Amino acid sequence: MSKLSNKVAIVTGASKGIGASIAKYFAAEGAKVVVNYASSKEGAEKVVTNITENGGIAIAIKADVSKATEVSQLFEETKNAFGQVDILVNNAGIYQFSPIETFSEDSFHQQFNTNVLGSLLTISEAVKQFDEKGGVIINISSGASTTPPAMMSVYSATKAALDAITISLSKEFSGRNIRINSLLPGGVQTEGTITAGITGSDAEKAMISKTPLGRIGQPEDIAKVAVFLASDDAGWITGEKITVAGGLYGL
Repeated sequence: MSKLSNKVAIVTGASKGIGASIAKYFAAEGAKVVVNYASSKEGAEKVVTNITENGGIAIAIKADVSKATEVSQLFEETKNAFGQVDILVNNAGIYQFSPIETFSEDSFHQQFNTNVLGSLLTISEAVKQFDEKGGVIINISSGASTTPPAMMSVYSATKAALDAITISLSKEFSGRNIRINSLLPGGVQTEGTITAGITGSDAEKAMISKTPLGRIGQPEDIAKVAVFLASDDAGWITGEKITVAGGLYGL
């Protein structure tokens, strides 16, 4: 039997990158997947098409996770389509590289509203819909939460906050059969890193030189661990920060 058979999963920010890969891997393991997106309808529908053409079940639902009314609608539409929610992956996120001299309130709120507030809103709705069997929450954090790089002070702070939320809620969920963990990727090649000029840059080469496994990460490296955390194989794991970075942060 597939690891996620008869499960329903919402993956936020799943129109591309790590989120898209997680959605595809979940579907391949038998989950019915909601591919959430905020703006890229075309990207989300492409992910859904890929899943359905490979025998999986998926739908795309638009929602800005930083807005409570849209989060509520996301979960309502999911329940209408699939009858339940078993797994939530908080992958939607915003990151910006900038020196402190260019810090702005807008940048702060954009990153915190999506990365932190958005995760709290989705978790609150998920917990309301989990039944007596409980559920699984995976927060996609970052190695930046524990080893913040230069010019990413705000982003790093959002991910450190997300890890604190994970640990706090793991205790709050005691006795409710709800598992929650943070998954901390290192450098991963995505559409975003290519667009931002990170892929192939000196910064990326420097990161690879410090990574024991000698390469940049790929979205599927993260997706495979997400499948494990969502499955019963990880039934004794909660409140943990699990780094998947090729050894980069272990030095």
